[in-house]
Amino acid sequence: MGEVITIALDAMSGDLGAETAVEAAISVTGKYTDLRILLVGDEAVLAPLLGGAGSGQIEIRHASEVVAMEDALALAVRMKKDSSMRVAINQVRDGEAAACVSCGNTAALVAIGRFVLKMLPGIDRPAIITAIPNIHGHVQMLDLGGNVDCSAEHLNQFAVMGAALSAVVDNIESPRVGLLNIGSEDIKGNELVKDTHALLEKSDLNYVGFIEGDEVYLGDVDVVVADGFVGNVALKTAEGVAKLISSYLKEEFTRSPLNKVMGLVASPVLKSLKNKIDPGQYNGASLLGLRGIVIKSHGGADAPALANALSIARIEAKKNLISLIENYTETKLIQTGA
Repeated sequence: MGEVITIALDAMSGDLGAETAVEAAISVTGKYTDLRILLVGDEAVLAPLLGGAGSGQIEIRHASEVVAMEDALALAVRMKKDSSMRVAINQVRDGEAAACVSCGNTAALVAIGRFVLKMLPGIDRPAIITAIPNIHGHVQMLDLGGNVDCSAEHLNQFAVMGAALSAVVDNIESPRVGLLNIGSEDIKGNELVKDTHALLEKSDLNYVGFIEGDEVYLGDVDVVVADGFVGNVALKTAEGVAKLISSYLKEEFTRSPLNKVMGLVASPVLKSLKNKIDPGQYNGASLLGLRGIVIKSHGGADAPALANALSIARIEAKKNLISLIENYTETKLIQTGA
């Protein structure tokens, strides 16, 4: 069977409740015999839901508190020391788990992760990265909202970490890295992207230069780098456009009896399209830069989507992502002394 990978799952923070976390844990351990899940949360809630399922692969770790979506960071980090999120991250710090997964408050997860696990050498800030579907399959994009204000040095670090993750998760030996900009010419963009471009050109990364927004979905790169403000706006805009198109299609296929018939005929094609762009199969954003693997799942993730986030955590732990990021930082990061 090989080495057993243990993942701590914050079972109390999702919008859909502990039932979803338990269902996801049972599902993913049924798929991977080398996986062990620590369900972190209120034992009185979790034990009846788990029953006898997942025997030998799922264990409950009690936590008496929950970080709510509306909680202030100071409360989440300093006061709720027995929250399911904090206890799950503690399992990684203490070596009880190789990774943790949470559907909770993103800002709190970043803050607690940084407070408990600390940063890797050479990395100043955690960055949020996830896979986004594109014409070639998918692309890894960061930062998606962890850092609104960034320096060129920060983006330089994000590029190195993104390339390391792409190498691990996507099995790409030399990931192509692109820097998101308003044009591909050297004269385009603000000082931040120009300064970052200069740093990345000196690095040992497979840096291909500037890419425009449409190339995130149509281009031929493996990693897209942006600051958290731009990255988050780009991601949320794409999600909105996808929902708009879906709404338009539903409206047109229900407009008349003939259109309904056409919709039935086209249903296999529409189903295939939905599967390709289904957010659930890309659920699981990594918080890169910490001294441990932390995966942020969407708050409203259902059990299959949460199981996907657990699968990503398993891959990153199995392939030792943290060590590779440290290696990339030593060998590919341009040190500026900033």
